Amino acid sequence: MSVRSRKTLLTATALTAGLTLAAVTPALAGAGASHTTRAAAVSSAQGDPRNVTQHVTDFYGAYIDAVWATDDSTAGASAKALRGFYLSAAAKKAVAAYEKKEHADGILFAQNVPVKWKVAYTGSGAGHATSRVTLTWNDGPHPTVSRIDVRSDLKTLKITGLKPVA
Repeated sequence: MSVRSRKTLLTATALTAGLTLAAVTPALAGAGASHTTRAAAVSSAQGDPRNVTQHVTDFYGAYIDAVWATDDSTAGASAKALRGFYLSAAAKKAVAAYEKKEHADGILFAQNVPVKWKVAYTGSGAGHATSRVTLTWNDGPHPTVSRIDVRSDLKTLKITGLKPVA
């Protein structure tokens, strides 16, 4: 099998897994701390592997699913594989440095896992696009939220930088 064929197969497999996980995320996103699931309010999902914001959305959906699944022995390896596929080498290095210094997850910038997330395109220029990830940490009338600006390369779609928004 050629390198290009293997790369295409790997990309298709990863995107299929990401989209599959993104499709079930709405059911899990509303779950309480006990990790019980709710019925999905959304019964379908779609995506475009060429869209940089969709790429970030797929990553965060799959990543949150993996770190949420603390009772699954494969979850840690899945989260690591997702980082390997979606992040550039420089972004992986920056995430590792953050985690060493802060003792917290360098993708979520926290020690726990959000119950909901959304991603919005915020602009592009100089070969990069920025998406704003909004993480919701609890349910209720006044939920706690945090935001992360995610920079992606428009050519490779790799995430090249993550920065919490103050």
